[in-house]
Amino acid sequence: MSTNSNIKRVRQSELELKEKVVAVNRVAKVTKGGRTFTFTAIVVVGDGNGIVGNGLGKAGEVTDAIQKAIEDAKKNLVKVPILNGTVPHEQIGKFGGGNVFIKPASHGTGVIAGGAMRAVLESAGVHDVLAKSKGSSNPHNVVKATLDALSKLRDPYTVSKQRNINLKKVFNG
Repeated sequence: MSTNSNIKRVRQSELELKEKVVAVNRVAKVTKGGRTFTFTAIVVVGDGNGIVGNGLGKAGEVTDAIQKAIEDAKKNLVKVPILNGTVPHEQIGKFGGGNVFIKPASHGTGVIAGGAMRAVLESAGVHDVLAKSKGSSNPHNVVKATLDALSKLRDPYTVSKQRNINLKKVFNG
């Protein structure tokens, strides 16, 4: 995550969070006794109202890996600004080899985004958005790049406070 001033950490208590499994991967460790398989799971949790987080879990069983990922995701919750069901402005997010671009869309457009990005945006509560994933298609990087883009977003109220101008002037330029 970037050290941006508008990232607000959120406590998981008193929140109704929904989980979405983004990816499950089987990893083989070769030992002299043969192959040992473990599983990794990437999970995104969100309340559908601007709060979202991601987590990674590793375990010998898929269900255990998913449970660990959910617990990890609940520790990494952030609040993102959502304006009328879409994002307030265009934003680019980067993490590792993953680059994502999110753009506001008019009401009724839906979430136009690929796999891992779709899970993050829907969990955050974004209903209308145009999104493009450029670079790496690795779910780890795409999820973290999307969260980077969402955490960089600023709502109009924050912008008006930072610039010391009227809220109407933010929209009119």
